[in-house]
Amino acid sequence: MRYLARQLEPVVRSAARNFPAAVLTGPRRSGKTWLLKHLFPDASYHLFEDPDVIARFRNDPHGFLDQVRLPAILDEVQNTPEVFNFVRSRIDREPRRVGRWFLTGSQESGLMAGVTESMAGRAAVLQLMPLSAVESPKVTLLQGGYPEVLARPKAAQLWFSSFLQTYIERDVRQISAVQDLALFRRFFSLVASRHGQVLNKSDLAAPLGMSVPGLSRWLDILEATAQILLVPPYFENLGKRIIKSPKVYVADSGLACHLLGIETDAELEKSPFLGALFEGFIASEIAKAQVNAGHRRELYHFRDQQGLEVDFLVPGKGASITFIEAKATRTVTPDMTVPMQRLAATWTNRPGLRGEVRSLLVHRSARKPTGTRAIAPGIEAMPWQEFLPEILGS
Repeated sequence: MRYLARQLEPVVRSAARNFPAAVLTGPRRSGKTWLLKHLFPDASYHLFEDPDVIARFRNDPHGFLDQVRLPAILDEVQNTPEVFNFVRSRIDREPRRVGRWFLTGSQESGLMAGVTESMAGRAAVLQLMPLSAVESPKVTLLQGGYPEVLARPKAAQLWFSSFLQTYIERDVRQISAVQDLALFRRFFSLVASRHGQVLNKSDLAAPLGMSVPGLSRWLDILEATAQILLVPPYFENLGKRIIKSPKVYVADSGLACHLLGIETDAELEKSPFLGALFEGFIASEIAKAQVNAGHRRELYHFRDQQGLEVDFLVPGKGASITFIEAKATRTVTPDMTVPMQRLAATWTNRPGLRGEVRSLLVHRSARKPTGTRAIAPGIEAMPWQEFLPEILGS
């Protein structure tokens, strides 16, 4: 499979020049190993999913690491979180030596606990998500961004089925003692059916016969393994009765389509989920742009109890903010901008809220793209293909 350049590459190179270690997290099969092997071809490689590697390390950690040639890539280290303590001790012997240790893991929560406890100040912590539409023109709403799907699109459904089986049997079981894996698979599909909705845990728990605390633990697993994207509400200084629950999206649109039983473009066009899937696609691409630039993810939604709703709010520099409505339509009209106009009026009239407000209506392009244009006072309509490079550069 041909390697595709990743937007995160300059950030990883910078980390290697300034930190003894770099920890690269992200969902399974997002391309973490490919990225590190491409950037550091001379680094030795050690896979901590290999039972022999795990056994040798646990039998004699110091002896194992003595044999590791630096720089080194330690892959999937969530399987042996104790590795952080031993790597830390070696870093502390020569704290000025940079770019020596590269660690990856698919389970963000456990990995972050290890970094927090053992590697604070010693490691740059980065996240790699599946390919973005800026990184590859093959990324689509139907296929998503996993590299292997884009390389073999005809086998996409088989790949997603195998991915889910591997993910549930390995990652899920390692994080939590989930006994009923078939029920977890149903749970994930049910979450997909709520794609783009405000999260209602009771609504999800009832059809599964689960308690809300039990369902919350399973949601934590999906979030920790970067399979879902929870977009929190923005309710700072707006003086309204705001809905304070996050919106939930399956992070990869291709996986979301698979979970919803959508296999072709024709099925996607007719699907009642088209609008929500496009909205989630835009949310994921914004998140990718932010983490690929080495920034923390800042993406919010707005909804109040009077029914005013704007899909996304993205903070920018100098207290500026961008309001975004994502519409799957190819024909945009001024009435689609009313929620953003109402929120902008509230925003500019509230004390304590400062900074430029920009409002964008992001949509699917027509056969002949019209480009960016003003569609209402202070609001631009923009095809998503033009919107994404702009967000990436912001």
